[in-house]
Amino acid sequence: MIRIELQVELNYEIDDYGADFVFNIHAAHTPRQSIVAEQCILSQSISQQMHTDPVTGNRYLRVRAMPGELKLSYAVTVDLMHHMAEPEQLDEVPVRYLPPEVIGYIYPSRYCQSDRLVKLAINEFGCLRQGHSRVQAIHEWVRNRVTYTANSSNSNTSAVDTLIEQVGVCRDFAHLMIALCRAVNIPARFATGTDYGAFPAHTPPDFHAYVEVFLGSRWYIFDPSGTAIPMGFVRFGTGRDAADVAFATIFGGVRSQAPVIFASAIEDAALGIVLPHHCRNALSTDSGAELNSFS
Repeated sequence: MIRIELQVELNYEIDDYGADFVFNIHAAHTPRQSIVAEQCILSQSISQQMHTDPVTGNRYLRVRAMPGELKLSYAVTVDLMHHMAEPEQLDEVPVRYLPPEVIGYIYPSRYCQSDRLVKLAINEFGCLRQGHSRVQAIHEWVRNRVTYTANSSNSNTSAVDTLIEQVGVCRDFAHLMIALCRAVNIPARFATGTDYGAFPAHTPPDFHAYVEVFLGSRWYIFDPSGTAIPMGFVRFGTGRDAADVAFATIFGGVRSQAPVIFASAIEDAALGIVLPHHCRNALSTDSGAELNSFS
């Protein structure tokens, strides 16, 4: 088991008309990601509305903020009990057998234009043995062709843009891998959360975007940017692409400051709690899905 203690602080200055916010910075409820303790504090005395998506476990906080300063402070302790699988045993699922809630993740979306990458994907990956190994090949292809470069993209950058420019940040790597998977009919979705900053001098804790791919009967984690340890990811949200799971969606005149994130991994051998580490097993924080039985 992995235990992560996480703190997130967001600061905004709101203009004279106020603003509406939809936050997605609460740790998701999943069968293998449990919340031990959490607290969310807003600097303004305003109404808060929470909603949990019954399928994804995404949790959304909606508020109407008044003019002036707004500070959101969120603290959570999360236990991660990953399902682990041998990669060689994970098969791709034919479209006809996909669960209804998975079907939407084989279609193109705003930032993942898989329909424009079909020829490329078939040429590169169409003849490979299907299963986890083909997804891993897509993962490595993206990592080898895109260079991680801070501030090299913006909110309009898509998978096709990243393919052309060959630079990006974690969300750009994720969008390109997702688009290529979908182009060969492998369901893939965009995931957001935090990594715990295993090497603070080089990769301090930060928001992180990664990929989950449906293989066998579960969603498995892939990190095409290669900048973090997947076993240490705390999941906030999953969606078709970044448009679905922004950590803050804002309606109104607002000036934002950079997020402040603190995270640490707890080790306690007596309780079976270990530090996040790289491993060869495929990792999932979901329960298994029931596959369609028709032929």
